[in-house]
Amino acid sequence: MAYQYVVAVIVSLLGFAFLYKRITSGKEKASSSVFGEENCVELTGNVEVDAGNTTDVIIFGSGVAGAALAYTLGKIQDGRRVRVIERDLNEPDRVVGELLQPGGYLKLIELGLEDCVETIDAQRVYGYALFKVGKNAKLSYPLENFRSDVAGRTFHNGRFIQRMRHKAANLPNLEQGSVTSLLEEKGTVKGVQYKTKGGEEFSAYAPLTIVCDGGFSNLRHALCNPKPVASTINTLAGALYKKVFSVSPDAAMEEMREACFVYLSLGGSFSTGPISLLSDIGPHPISLVIHFLSVAIYGVGRWLLPFPSPARIWTGVRLISGVSGIIFPIIRAEGIRQMFFPATVPAYYRAPLVD
Repeated sequence: MAYQYVVAVIVSLLGFAFLYKRITSGKEKASSSVFGEENCVELTGNVEVDAGNTTDVIIFGSGVAGAALAYTLGKIQDGRRVRVIERDLNEPDRVVGELLQPGGYLKLIELGLEDCVETIDAQRVYGYALFKVGKNAKLSYPLENFRSDVAGRTFHNGRFIQRMRHKAANLPNLEQGSVTSLLEEKGTVKGVQYKTKGGEEFSAYAPLTIVCDGGFSNLRHALCNPKPVASTINTLAGALYKKVFSVSPDAAMEEMREACFVYLSLGGSFSTGPISLLSDIGPHPISLVIHFLSVAIYGVGRWLLPFPSPARIWTGVRLISGVSGIIFPIIRAEGIRQMFFPATVPAYYRAPLVD
């Protein structure tokens, strides 16, 4: 009997100790959680260890890309446990406007984020207007085959980002901190080392780490070698701005500007093709090549007629050279196969179709 009594006392003491540890551990978890107990982590010193591998994806940066990705991955139907670390969760206080093309709005619809352009004083945009030396041309988005709310949107960048963050914060663990380094093991990224707003340093681990903290990221050199980028809309718009629409004393570029203006003013496929590219409604790379070369040929023809003097021929050569300096780097970045034979590219390299 005495032996059984001693055993019972020992078991009771062990049970009490275990229960006490669980209670105190729960308090520590509650104090370290940002968005509730389901995202709790245990803290050991200044190193953060995931409890039960609760994070599937770590995203550093909650701008447009990071917030959209976090919301998409963290939706109930996807069921992924996402953790977002953002350097500054305050609304960006910069004088920055934003033009969201109609194709971008279609992507918001696809991701379930179209309400992010509401309540931020966003204005609808239906096309462009060109003005040149007393002449003007109206270029409308080809939106006939889309529902009535599909259009461009212009708004304040900071307000849009805050709306995106609000959507993302409803799903994953969103906290303020600055990632100082990537945690690697044998060349594989296992997580991130980061500092909280208060200056405490922690480590977070996940099977997948995504860096979305912008073009000036201090982690970019560890992930890639950042050498007119792929042929994105920004690349095309930047090339047009720098080499076509900016004022230049070069006669070839002046003729290129005039040729672009007249070409787009022709209407029909001459305007809808380029506008579809810029608006991301019809982002077909081969269309980009065709229209650029068409503008160049049109400009050279205008310049040489009716008398192709040596000086005019030389200007025409420089015009073709200027166009080549825009289009061929884009072809090289995108890839000849992707540009001219997209049907032969494996499906996982192609963008999904939008209904």
